[in-house]
Amino acid sequence: MTRPVAVLIGPPGAGKTTIAHALSEKLGVRVRDTDEDIVSATGRAIADIFVDDGEPHFRELEHAAVTKALSEHDGVLALGGGAVLDPRTQEALREHVVVFLDVRITDAARRVGLNRDRPLLLGNPRAQWTMMMDHRRPIYTQIATHRVPTDGLEPDEVTSAVLSALGLQETSHE
Repeated sequence: MTRPVAVLIGPPGAGKTTIAHALSEKLGVRVRDTDEDIVSATGRAIADIFVDDGEPHFRELEHAAVTKALSEHDGVLALGGGAVLDPRTQEALREHVVVFLDVRITDAARRVGLNRDRPLLLGNPRAQWTMMMDHRRPIYTQIATHRVPTDGLEPDEVTSAVLSALGLQETSHE
């Protein structure tokens, strides 16, 4: 059975996509991002799907994308921040190595500005992000097999911390 080396979860600004690419390079495996899968499959931006079709429709697309990726991808997999909200996705993730990239609002705001193409953060992005994390942090923590704090760290430091948490070493490319 094909399974990802690691599945990265966490909120906007945690660095899931950045760290997934860095890990894939260090480990010599492919990277896959379920948000990118949805955009590719629909030909639409995620923000447009949220606005035009609503969050429930997006979450169905997201669950389908995660389920498919978990069954066919053998590299590093990055999930959208809200993918863990679906109980079916939570159950599917229980069979995998899941890394929660944890971040606090200060670093998240610095990394993504908390407003570009983030439909759930419209209005007051800081307040929305904080409320979102109050709800999601317990879910991320429960699902994760590993938690890696990212505050104050550069991507290479986070990548090293994830590799260490997983007991993995980078593949030599010589």
